[in-house]
Amino acid sequence: MASLKILIADDEPAVLEIMALKLVSAGFDVVSANDGKEAWEKIQSENPDVILLDLNMPHLTGFEVLSHLRNTPPSKKWIPVIIVSAQGEMESLQKGFELQADHYLVKPCRIEDIIKAIRLMIALIPLRNL
Repeated sequence: MASLKILIADDEPAVLEIMALKLVSAGFDVVSANDGKEAWEKIQSENPDVILLDLNMPHLTGFEVLSHLRNTPPSKKWIPVIIVSAQGEMESLQKGFELQADHYLVKPCRIEDIIKAIRLMIALIPLRNL
């Protein structure tokens, strides 16, 4: 069985590197994006199974990437998105879920919690096709 592809979109190189290393060691394929524009391009070209999305990024914010994603044709529209952001205030959480994020983790968070959230999203993918 092919491993699942996770797109990590974050503008902090250290965060990208650490998350990528941990996710690869957990058995996932990882694609990285350094900003919102690159994240959007990689969503189109790489077809990730799950997206880990920071909110504060240059060129396109995580909210803008999520909005674009949810307004695309059905083939990409329902890729599960986990927001992983330092923005933990109620307004950001509410906006994330209004834009149909699937899960929201506030930084700093443990890599184990990220992996649990990814596995939950993967388990729910078949339900989206009902």
